[in-house]
Amino acid sequence: MSELQTRIQQLKKEKNAVILAHYYVHDEVQKVADYIGDSYYLSKVATTTDADVIVFCGVSFMGESAKILNPDKTVLMPDETADCPMAHMADPDRIEQLRKEYEDLAVVCYINSTAELKCYSDVCVTSANAMKIVRKLPNKNIFFIPDENLARYIAGKMPEKNFIFNDGFCHVHASITADQVRQAKKAKPNAEFLVHPECTTQVLELADYIGSTSGIIDYATKSDKKEFIIGTELGVLYELKEKNPDKTFYSAGSVQCCPNMKKITLEKIIHVMETGENEVHVSEKVRERANLPLERMLELAK
Repeated sequence: MSELQTRIQQLKKEKNAVILAHYYVHDEVQKVADYIGDSYYLSKVATTTDADVIVFCGVSFMGESAKILNPDKTVLMPDETADCPMAHMADPDRIEQLRKEYEDLAVVCYINSTAELKCYSDVCVTSANAMKIVRKLPNKNIFFIPDENLARYIAGKMPEKNFIFNDGFCHVHASITADQVRQAKKAKPNAEFLVHPECTTQVLELADYIGSTSGIIDYATKSDKKEFIIGTELGVLYELKEKNPDKTFYSAGSVQCCPNMKKITLEKIIHVMETGENEVHVSEKVRERANLPLERMLELAK
């Protein structure tokens, strides 16, 4: 164990802290984490931990969600500038306008969004549970924010609902092109293509499996195949290789790197644990409003 890893273990005991890490952070950060997962799994874990301090190795909306669900715990972000551009890509004024136009509108908010956007929403979803939750909603009209690609994927499975699309996207997933995937499949003809639904419709059409980050890991782990092309952020390769040392994984041909997730380092984890800096604060008013769609998500996802 390195000096940094040893120091982190000491601080966890001293502070009664738990480290949550998203699949997209550096390998060395995933190694020291108590829990590694996608945003849905980590939001659930945050509500069950008895730690006093949650160190969230991810981007700002994840820390906000953890704080909203755990108002009495201290939530620390190793890098307060680690943000998700897509989390801001929706307009509260447009939400209000659409509510006037459609009587039975449900505003479905991808968990990859700011606390402010959650305040204007009826229910939150993740890529892992969106299909299940939207299907359970009584509303015919669905305004899905902020990600258009995920919304179009779900809409394609539910012709009985009327989806209104928002102009938002994840730059990592949107950067993967159908041409790149076709080239990757040509180069590796025995490999299956596993893809995240934040990718474009043209890319999803080429997939052997479409699912959340955790879904991709589960699929590859259970599959008899030995080669896979991965259509999501390549931080996921750490867990894929841990669980499948006998299998080979390839990129889909683009950079597939989230620079914000990669801002998290062991040194920054130690710094915030030692100093208490970068604590997440959410006002009680925002917390109460943003908590409603998160709680509804946890309820409907059961």
